[in-house]
Amino acid sequence: MRITDILTPETIKIPMDAEEKFACIEELVDLLAKAGKVTDRDKFLQTVLEREYTRTTGIGHGLAVPHGKCNCMDGLVIAVGVPRTPIDFQSIDKQKVNLIVLLGSPEDQTGPHIQALARISRLMLSSSFRDAIAHAHTPRDIYQAFVDNEM
Repeated sequence: MRITDILTPETIKIPMDAEEKFACIEELVDLLAKAGKVTDRDKFLQTVLEREYTRTTGIGHGLAVPHGKCNCMDGLVIAVGVPRTPIDFQSIDKQKVNLIVLLGSPEDQTGPHIQALARISRLMLSSSFRDAIAHAHTPRDIYQAFVDNEM
């Protein structure tokens, strides 16, 4: 599975309008709902926010991966956002976040969900990927960064 098999430029927002983590999550959920990837926007938002209240999804290297599982989508969904200015996600490395990747999947599809989390985490270890994200200006630029750096 490749992130670019699921991610599309229409589910990428750069720059985001939101300026704090919960608003960023809501903005990305709305992006997925608008694209027709989520059938129950409110249920999915609630699921992701409940997960975020339990433990931060700011995993380091400027990345947050808020995620949730609910039966309001057919398969794995991904939205990506780049905030105008770095956002405090209470990340484990205490650094602010400059890339937010929202994942959602049906409750019975754990495998793809875990694979996507691992792939995204691995991408953020790549300095060329982080540089491409830092220099991106459009959804197409972000999408191309994923294309160029996926292995």
